[in-house]
Amino acid sequence: MARQLTPGQRLGLISKWRNPPGPSEQVRLERAERMVKEAVRQHEPFLGLDITVASKGSYPNNTNVRGDSDVDIMVKLNDPSHTEGPAEWWFGPRHTGPWTKDKLRQEVHAALVGRFGPVNADGNLAFFIPEVVNSRPSIDVVPCFKWVVYDPTAAGGRYEGSVVYGRDGKKVINWPELQLANGRAKNTKTKLRYKFVVRVLKNVENDLAAEGVIKPLPSYFSECLIYNVPDSVFLAGEFDDAVRVSLLEVHRQLTSLFGPSRMREPNGMKKLFGQGQKWDEKDARNLITSAWHYLGYEG
Repeated sequence: MARQLTPGQRLGLISKWRNPPGPSEQVRLERAERMVKEAVRQHEPFLGLDITVASKGSYPNNTNVRGDSDVDIMVKLNDPSHTEGPAEWWFGPRHTGPWTKDKLRQEVHAALVGRFGPVNADGNLAFFIPEVVNSRPSIDVVPCFKWVVYDPTAAGGRYEGSVVYGRDGKKVINWPELQLANGRAKNTKTKLRYKFVVRVLKNVENDLAAEGVIKPLPSYFSECLIYNVPDSVFLAGEFDDAVRVSLLEVHRQLTSLFGPSRMREPNGMKKLFGQGQKWDEKDARNLITSAWHYLGYEG
């Protein structure tokens, strides 16, 4: 069992944790993103193509924490876009032509090597570029295609995300733009408390994993859990109260009969638990109950 903070220790750490990384760390993150954009822009085979190069994950969503900030960047080819199911035969197979998944991966790798030198290409999904101390953090670069789901109830009749084809033959569909939009909307409705609470739980998870109380979990998992807290809950009392009642609400959902099946990722498109996820309900319960004890809310 982890050590338990006193109320004074908890309030001090929460006050520290609620803030995003400082200006110097932000500069390092921005430098990393800019360097990848330059690499793609200067790579001749990409000239004239509709490509989006953008950070995704905790950095653009402003839920990253101090001292634990790497950068995830997608290099997304928008045309041809990819889809599947009835939409594929109805709208026609869009993912045709020279830009196969293998060619995209090869050219992204070549672009990165031209800018950064040798790049680790052993990852299933991403290329890894190591950190340069005092200059920029480590970078994961993911080559992907635009992924389209046609839905008459969606704005514009479609949802747009990205699809990554792993070296193992599996594909992973993500929705970074929806995650960004939904997170910003929730943060506004909760008077900025949503992302504050996310950063607190991420810091707690880091401490608990370092002490061996729980296994290390992706930082995105903390964001997912807190996203499922209703907006009104965040507005309770002082900020410390908002953290406490948010943990209570997540625990209530995790232990209710149908609660876990209703929980969603911040993109609103994917269920939080199920096939393909890097975590399960037990991981969630362990994190929340351990965080509750660690923050000293039991007293």
